[in-house]
Amino acid sequence: MVRKPKIVLLTLAVAAALAGCKNNETPTTDKTAAPPVATAPAELKLDESKLPAYNSFKLSDLDTSKDACSDFGDYVNEKWLAANEIPADRSSWGAFSILDERSVAVQHQLAEQAAAMKNPTGIEKIVGDFWASGMDVAKIDALGITPLKADLAAIDGLTDGAAIADYLRTSAAKGENVLFGFGPEADFKNSSMNMAYASQGGLGLPDTTYYTDAKKADKLKAYQAHVAKVLELSGVAAADAAKQAAEVVKFETRLAKASKSSVELSRDVSLFYNPVTVAEADKLTPNFSWNKFFEAQGIAAPEKFSLAIPSFHQEVSKALGDTDPSVWRAYLRFHTVDGASPYLSQDFVQENYAFYGKELNGQKEIKPRWKQVLGTIENEAGEAFGQMYVKVAFSPEAKAKMEVLVKNLAAALKDRIENLTWMSPETKAKAIAKWETFTPKIGYPDKWRDWSGLKTTHDDYLGNVRAADAFNYQWNLAKIGKPVDKTEWGMTPQMVNAYYNPLQNEIVFPAAILQPPFFDPNADDALNYGGIGAVIGHEMTHGYDDQGSRFGPTGNFENWWSPADTRNFSGLTGKLVNQFNAYKVGDQHVDGKLTLGENIADLGGLATAYDALQKATAGTPDPLVDGLSRDKRFFFNWATVWRTKYTPENAKVRLATDPHAPAQFRAMGAPSNLPTFAAAFECKAGSPMVRAGDKQVVIW
Repeated sequence: MVRKPKIVLLTLAVAAALAGCKNNETPTTDKTAAPPVATAPAELKLDESKLPAYNSFKLSDLDTSKDACSDFGDYVNEKWLAANEIPADRSSWGAFSILDERSVAVQHQLAEQAAAMKNPTGIEKIVGDFWASGMDVAKIDALGITPLKADLAAIDGLTDGAAIADYLRTSAAKGENVLFGFGPEADFKNSSMNMAYASQGGLGLPDTTYYTDAKKADKLKAYQAHVAKVLELSGVAAADAAKQAAEVVKFETRLAKASKSSVELSRDVSLFYNPVTVAEADKLTPNFSWNKFFEAQGIAAPEKFSLAIPSFHQEVSKALGDTDPSVWRAYLRFHTVDGASPYLSQDFVQENYAFYGKELNGQKEIKPRWKQVLGTIENEAGEAFGQMYVKVAFSPEAKAKMEVLVKNLAAALKDRIENLTWMSPETKAKAIAKWETFTPKIGYPDKWRDWSGLKTTHDDYLGNVRAADAFNYQWNLAKIGKPVDKTEWGMTPQMVNAYYNPLQNEIVFPAAILQPPFFDPNADDALNYGGIGAVIGHEMTHGYDDQGSRFGPTGNFENWWSPADTRNFSGLTGKLVNQFNAYKVGDQHVDGKLTLGENIADLGGLATAYDALQKATAGTPDPLVDGLSRDKRFFFNWATVWRTKYTPENAKVRLATDPHAPAQFRAMGAPSNLPTFAAAFECKAGSPMVRAGDKQVVIW
């Protein structure tokens, strides 16, 4: 299944996450001993023989015709990348996506078992209902557009701005807000309490630049054709659908011009925080009453809430007053149908894939139905599914070893902070105070969320999705004005990823990433520190990147830097921006500003992991595995983690919107700044992988 991402309210936690891109099929030929798995209850079983193999560093991967000191990524990964094609149902392929494929294969077995249970209850019933209803393609195809007829009739009845505003409020209350994000997040100034945030949204393309950049005009044209096709599939005559599509794109372009781009949002976290009273918000948006909005959501109007990106909301208000209701009807009809397309008949599913998968990302084939349905379960009831996942796929031994790694990385980071030469003692003390409050979370939540209020059935796929949307939305609304629950996670255990949340000063490592090549309890220290150790260091360093460093030890948004230290920091980060601006994919440069936070985290994380490895192995002989030194294997596994290839289309989307640099530059970018890398590979001064003098970047 390919679907547009739901409007995300506040992306602080996930924006700091590693580039774990969801990608699929074709098992690899690499064979690595699996880490031990947890003993599962009798009712859930895992057949390891049916899972894709791990992809880990091997000596035979190295392309000795190349020079490690020229392009380290090519030296480690080029042979593997040349020998492994991107599966047809994916738009990228590499270390993250191979583990994702393994996670999906585990989920496949569990979903089938849940659906086959007699009289299941709890999370097994939810998972089984989603699976059975989603796999009943014959019934879904027979229904066609019927499940949306009531929604479309309501939209057809909208005749003025007041009615449209009321529709936006009532649809939002069901978790179906197509226009903007709304929900809870920790108050920037009081991070122990949740407040309400309203964000921008309403666009069908990945970024505002798709509406304004002439270089992306082909994608805007294709999007307009997609809008027309979806409207036609929903019952609009072809000629009318084409006219309406032009109006929808014109309307979204208007919204895009009032919105912030991915670059702006990723590099200025303060844009999310604009606390106002309801009365102040109503003055900004006279045609959209926030007092009525809160009432429609069933929650008391707060003393203050964050009206993030006010220019966007002001433009929406203006549009409610000056835009013909027919344009609004076309816009709402399209987004309602487009958002539901993955759960409707195959003509809708195929059109959804044709644009979002094939046109935008270069995905050659649609995912098989079973993967589409598993994606739905992940989106709608992921943590419920996660309870089943960790019973069969995560061991206590793995968690215990991870705890040791986290402790060692934390100690190494403290040493690095204390030995900084560019930071004053006063600011260092505050950096250490923040270090002391880091909270690690490993594997899965200590307290599982209660799913007992979600009602699902075995025979209504879209109904189950909408029930989950409403359930999740109301669950989130209940947090507003309440203390933050620090046991909650922002990712599911089965997600191959990790993240740092500055508002809680926490680093989080889901179970699914704690596998080779990142982590293997049976592997030597060099591989684990070069893999998950660098990931741990990466997430910790996010607390001190250009945005994470704007939050203090308690998670509050505050300035704890001296003016001189701020200037020093900006000078250093500017050098890193310039380094990545020089990298190119084809004829397009990497955006060093967009990717700055992740590049800071890579640089600090890798350096910290190297220090931690030296401490952990001090006084022990180098095992020289396969004749390779410990230091070489450390850097080899770092590069292996970033073993990834993209379709040309997907690469373009990422360059425009992804705060992570393309993987090949992550493999080489950070090591090229480390003298320890040059020493390990005996690189000579002047080599491309040896940045020295003013070009060398050292931050944390």
